[in-house]
Amino acid sequence: MTEDNVSYEIGPNKWLIKGQELHLDTPLIMGILNVTPDSFSDGGQFIDPSKAVSRAREMLAQGADIIDVGGESTRPGSLPVESMEEISRVVPVISKLASQTDAIISIDTQKSKVAKAALDAGAHIVNDVSAGESDSEMFNLVAESEAGYILMHMQGSPETMQDAPIYSEVLTVVKEYFMERLQVAGQAGIDIKQIVLDPGIGFGKTLSDNLRLMGNIGSIGNLMRPLLLGASRKSFIGMIDNSAVDKRIGGSLAAVLSAYQQGVRLFRVHDVSETRQVLDIFTAIQKHSD
Repeated sequence: MTEDNVSYEIGPNKWLIKGQELHLDTPLIMGILNVTPDSFSDGGQFIDPSKAVSRAREMLAQGADIIDVGGESTRPGSLPVESMEEISRVVPVISKLASQTDAIISIDTQKSKVAKAALDAGAHIVNDVSAGESDSEMFNLVAESEAGYILMHMQGSPETMQDAPIYSEVLTVVKEYFMERLQVAGQAGIDIKQIVLDPGIGFGKTLSDNLRLMGNIGSIGNLMRPLLLGASRKSFIGMIDNSAVDKRIGGSLAAVLSAYQQGVRLFRVHDVSETRQVLDIFTAIQKHSD
């Protein structure tokens, strides 16, 4: 991040995080670090703080630009976790990571108490799947802390979101939702330049909804905020080719490339090394095309 000594413009490739500007002209990778016992892909693997920090260091070495630490699973059907339990999972990891590295750290939470504890421990970004709707204090915290904020669309809650999701037209609904939440965030004092938008692949969507959003994700860019894609290893891939969770790297990379070609520059992934390679090679080829 560069020092806050330039005039900022609202545009799709700049993100204001605690008074500093993160440029997204080149693709950035957010490595997923779940310190939970029950996440859909890697639940239980990194619940121990030392193992979690080692995994974060590994992802940084592989090319991750941001580490996204989560202490509550948001897989379909998951149940909420008490704030203190969530804090006990994430804060030791974030504290060690902040003291031992200069990584940009994100906290994946819906709760303002957890977000505050994480920011106090050294996090820079709040990744909120509820877009501030689960906790009325979240927007105030983000405004006061000047943290980066990822605002995601979700129909329902993780516990119920996949029961029977229905949309009149999913792309229109998601765009209108973002417009409404951006307005509310601004009224709470959040600078729009702090916000990145995530359409919430797999969060209260059918296979058709997910494909519709991914096939047209670039059109959400007309809201003039950077976009994040979080499609890594998700169930829509298995619905297409019947692959198991640990056999979805190819499908995940296909989603990344499709989104990249539509202007997305921020990707939340499990497989950092493979994603970095595919983006580096693809962009190198593009630079030499006529």
